[in-house]
Amino acid sequence: MKQLFNKELLLASKSPRRRALIQELGAPVRIVENNASEDFPNHLKREEIPVYLAQQKAQHLNIDLQENQIVICADTIVWHNDIALNKPEDKAHAVEMLQLLSGDKHEVISGVCLKSTTKTTTFFDITEVYFKEFTKEEIEYYVENYKPFDKAGAYGIQEWIGFIGVEKIIGSYFNVVGLPIQKLYTNLLSF
Repeated sequence: MKQLFNKELLLASKSPRRRALIQELGAPVRIVENNASEDFPNHLKREEIPVYLAQQKAQHLNIDLQENQIVICADTIVWHNDIALNKPEDKAHAVEMLQLLSGDKHEVISGVCLKSTTKTTTFFDITEVYFKEFTKEEIEYYVENYKPFDKAGAYGIQEWIGFIGVEKIIGSYFNVVGLPIQKLYTNLLSF
């Protein structure tokens, strides 16, 4: 752990959830802005998508890395019926996504890229999430009151829809929140 605390972690993310999670590691962390595109080639599937996006974020980061710094870039998608559900475009799109996920299983997949002055590595994590069947009123209430437009799959497990709708998960809860913190910790120790 001592080697981790001698490094400065640079989290390249706008996500307040990722920021909160990484700060709980206890290592020095600084947030850096990243405005990389979230577009990806159509031929990519499942875990290839968030890994690709995390790599793109790391490559397009405009900072002068120092020897004691590690950049962390991440991206999360929801994978359902062989389709990637990213962030919804608007209210109608969010409602449509939640209707697709209602009463069914989906996967939340996060890709992470670690980069230093000497090396780069990537990894991913997959969590299965099982939703109950939502009523139209529940979906509309959630979208109207929680405005999940910055969340893959149009929901946050740590919000109302997660409280009332998640029947079970298989895998990391924190991965669903947006960062597979246990895998991140393990990978940082060996980086």
